Amino acid sequence: MRFEGKTAIVTGGSRGIGRACVARLAAEGAKVAFVYNSNRQAAESLLDELKSAPGEVRALQADVRDLQRAHQLVDSLFDEWERIDVLINSAGVVKDGLLGAMTADQWREVIETNLGGTFNYCHAVTQPMMMARRGSIVNLSSTAAEFAARGQVNYAASKGGINGLTRALAKELAPRNVRVNAIAPGMIETDMSQVVRGIAGDQIKKMIPLKRIGRPEEIASVAAFLASDEAAYLTGQVVRVDGGLSLGGY
Repeated sequence: MRFEGKTAIVTGGSRGIGRACVARLAAEGAKVAFVYNSNRQAAESLLDELKSAPGEVRALQADVRDLQRAHQLVDSLFDEWERIDVLINSAGVVKDGLLGAMTADQWREVIETNLGGTFNYCHAVTQPMMMARRGSIVNLSSTAAEFAARGQVNYAASKGGINGLTRALAKELAPRNVRVNAIAPGMIETDMSQVVRGIAGDQIKKMIPLKRIGRPEEIASVAAFLASDEAAYLTGQVVRVDGGLSLGGY
């Protein structure tokens, strides 16, 4: 098991891609603490689902927009575990709408959760990872950062910011053997994408060269690779996992 004896933090871990990442890391032996905001039922469901997994799993409630809470959570885990090996930033929200009708609250919530939350947890784990001279951070971006649709001004901006943060932080932390990469999923079968998938119907599948919607587990497998020692020479990259959608055409 690639993560036996290692520890991990996953934000947005109670649902979607984050949930799949928690399950994958726990199945490979990691101690995993996942952060959820308000859906306690989903968090408890995941804990029950993974109670027999090789790795230990725990749920921690926090709003990723709270930097102080991020530091408290990470410091507490570090005091107990004496190491933080992996961080996967998966927490995110969607508040789509045309710019002319977008409210300041819609803009702030998406930017502060998606980009701000990623910053907060990167900020919190940087010191312990640098001290240990090891660690891997995986940020969840989106193909929308480069190929945005109408009504995605706030979402695209947040994910574009994550790409820039990933590359810049990778340069800062590389001398301490801490790697930072991102994954840019395309259309994945999650609650967040349900509305878009419902509107687009089968048309979206026609636009994807592989002719299907991706599964959260397929993103989790890439995240686990990037977090593992198998990717020891990989940093500062944004890996598209989109079934070929970003290639364009039909």
